[in-house]
Amino acid sequence: MSPKSSSLAAPPKKREPRAVSRWGQDRRLEFIDFRLQWDGRLNRSDLVSFFGISVPQASLDIARYAEIAPSNLEYDRSARLYVAGQSFSAVYPGSNASRYLNELLAREAGVLPPEASFLGWTPPIAAMPVPGRALEPQTVSGLLRAVREGTGVRVTYQSMSRPEPVERKLTPHAFGHDGFRWHVRAYCHTRDEFRDFVIARMTNVVPSASAGPGAEEDEKWNKVLTLTLVPNPKLSSAHRQAIATDFGMVNGEVWLECRQALAFYVLRHLGLLVDMPDQPETQQVVLKNRSEVLPHLNLRQLAA
Repeated sequence: MSPKSSSLAAPPKKREPRAVSRWGQDRRLEFIDFRLQWDGRLNRSDLVSFFGISVPQASLDIARYAEIAPSNLEYDRSARLYVAGQSFSAVYPGSNASRYLNELLAREAGVLPPEASFLGWTPPIAAMPVPGRALEPQTVSGLLRAVREGTGVRVTYQSMSRPEPVERKLTPHAFGHDGFRWHVRAYCHTRDEFRDFVIARMTNVVPSASAGPGAEEDEKWNKVLTLTLVPNPKLSSAHRQAIATDFGMVNGEVWLECRQALAFYVLRHLGLLVDMPDQPETQQVVLKNRSEVLPHLNLRQLAA
């Protein structure tokens, strides 16, 4: 029996996701892949309008994509456009659901302009309103420059522990976001320790030639904690299974890795700093390794 007809012939190799170049045809092929995945259709005019290319070039790009993934698209003669094939399988990793939903959210928030997004048609969407934080460009650029060059800064800072703003000398080395506001992680020359500082409370960022310890000496920034989340054991078996599926848990657990310096913010955001309430529906997941994690939370070193 020839190898071609043998039942023991090797199965076809699974197509690996393609890497994406920043510019050129590969970027346009990613666009085709994304639109077919999420719009289910594509026209040459989509490529022409988004990339500013000619119609012949758009035709060449679609033909090239058809060579790479022939089962991913079909031409609908009545509609005069390409539609996703029934056996469509994304070629590019950027065509995943997380990217689609994140871009949808960024478009809704006004952070991502339509011309910078691969999204075509979008469904109605509503997002939870969050109060904005006033961030001065000069403040952010001054901090960025200090982090990049490894230098210190002098800032006027309004902490919550003092009635009036005071001058602080800082050596920033990283930025962090707690889900609501931006911080800068910095060595505080006044307190002689690494702390989080809310960027929106800073003014008058002035470069300082002398610098303090850098990121390599910030133990709480470099140490990574594993947070083990499980369904609330007070829930019914069916509800626990639903929560496990919702969070993509494996054997009833999901693990989050975060820097020790951010652990408090993560637990606060998830509502896991308090003990389990009497009504488990209000806290559907709990921190399994609570006794291991809580000793690492130094409340003094949260955002000043």
